[in-house]
Amino acid sequence: NEMHDRYENISKQRADILDAKESLLKTIKEIETSATEMFLTAFDQVRTNFINVFRSLFSEEDTCDLILEDESNPLDSPIEIIAQPKGKRPKSLSQLSGGEKTLTATALLFALYLLKPAPFCIFDEVDAPLDDLNVQKFTKLISQFSKNSQFVIITHNKVTMAAVDMLYGVFMQEIGVSEISAVDFTDKGFDFNYQGIEN
Repeated sequence: NEMHDRYENISKQRADILDAKESLLKTIKEIETSATEMFLTAFDQVRTNFINVFRSLFSEEDTCDLILEDESNPLDSPIEIIAQPKGKRPKSLSQLSGGEKTLTATALLFALYLLKPAPFCIFDEVDAPLDDLNVQKFTKLISQFSKNSQFVIITHNKVTMAAVDMLYGVFMQEIGVSEISAVDFTDKGFDFNYQGIEN
């Protein structure tokens, strides 16, 4: 009787474990199916955004794409980024110039941004490797998106500075004291104010 009771108890525990395993596998499958659907929807949207933004930074004739290398397993698949400005056929992104790499990365960032816009975006000297023509394309793109977000751009480029609504200059006249001057371009006449900040 004691052995029988023990057997019944262990059999019940085993059945509970098998039921739990089946339930967990079912839940995992549901999550993977749901996650895959959400990922593919988001990926298609980012891919479309990337193509549109890339062509606005380069030209309509330029080729670019995002490709899943393993479509049968999208959640773990590497993603190949294709960027081919007109007249070039690079086999990898490393063969692009510094400016082309920057514009491609910017296009990808904005493709992701368009999926879920953020209230603030900060760029730290993104325009450094760009020539004046490409800086103008960059600032035009920023201007288009600034209706929905605020952009903080750290830059030394005069073309970028000329395109902003508000300019903050940080300088140091004496060691250990940073000073800030602000210029507001949103009014017809611009407003200038100055303050010193001790480091």
